[in-house]
Amino acid sequence: MVYFVGAGPGDVDLITVKGRKVLSEADVVIYTGSLVNEKHLDFCKKECRRFNSASMTLEEIVSIIVEHYNMGEKVVRLHTGDSTLYGAIKEQMDMLDKFNVKYEVIPGVSSFTASCAAIKSEFTLPGVSQTVIITRIEGKTPVPDKEDLELLASHGSSMAIFLSVQDIDRVVEKLFKGYKKDVPVAVVYKATWEDEKIIVGKLSDIAYKVKDAGIKNFSQILVGDFINCEYEKSKLYSKDFSHGFRK
Repeated sequence: MVYFVGAGPGDVDLITVKGRKVLSEADVVIYTGSLVNEKHLDFCKKECRRFNSASMTLEEIVSIIVEHYNMGEKVVRLHTGDSTLYGAIKEQMDMLDKFNVKYEVIPGVSSFTASCAAIKSEFTLPGVSQTVIITRIEGKTPVPDKEDLELLASHGSSMAIFLSVQDIDRVVEKLFKGYKKDVPVAVVYKATWEDEKIIVGKLSDIAYKVKDAGIKNFSQILVGDFINCEYEKSKLYSKDFSHGFRK
């Protein structure tokens, strides 16, 4: 069997119980060495074969998976965060389908939720925002025109921006056109890692703060009033609100 496992954002204990169990039983692990905390490999069997996919092509990764699957071995493809977000797993699974390889996807804690936890906030505050937009700015991989950052920002929703801090000036420019106000911004570098850094500001000064801190990669950009605002309390726990579990 092949397992696509989300390793979580960084902290080695933020993998799921199921993910760690599968990892500890694996005969082969192919891990994203440029992003995954290598301490996860300490939970592997001594005889487990380990492959760093950082320099591999799609075809090389799939070839290793198929080879060891056909030998009857348990294979783990270990991705950072949650592999269903910017994990490029669909193309791997599609190729595995052609070889009749059976696989399972085990979700993980994403860096965007870990980053919100790091700043001790909540994306979905009543009266502020009930929507979270997860996106990135265009780079080597294009973004559909209808998903341009400026258009998404015009909704005024809470936003988590992946893979974009290296273009912070362009991000800020597009966000200003969309939000049309100086909203709070938090940049979280390597959320949950030992060298985590949190930079908090507004659209008007966040680019300066990020560059002054020397942050160029491995960061989430969180945007929206949810970061610092007045909000309504949830009706779920209100003494004046009844529901199926509380009359």
